[in-house]
Amino acid sequence: MNKDKKEPKYGKIIEGADQLSLGLSMVVAVVIGVAAGFWLREITSEWWTLWLGVFWGIGAAVYNVYKAYLRQKKSYDELKNEPRYKYNSEDKEEDDKY
Repeated sequence: MNKDKKEPKYGKIIEGADQLSLGLSMVVAVVIGVAAGFWLREITSEWWTLWLGVFWGIGAAVYNVYKAYLRQKKSYDELKNEPRYKYNSEDKEEDDKY
């Protein structure tokens, strides 16, 4: 690890809370979409605007999942370059002995 780049004291806790918040953010996105749909229905008196809000909320929830996927993929790609996780053919030969 680079000496100039220090990790925050509570970095792991914040990272864990960020990962746990995915489910909550999905629910909140759908609820906000439904609320927007109800609001549009009250303004326009059209029944289909409620469903428009529902679809917006579901779309936002799917987008949140996609962003979380990209963050996880980036994290795994960083681990791929660490020497302790590299595949070593010498270790495989030792495993084959037993």
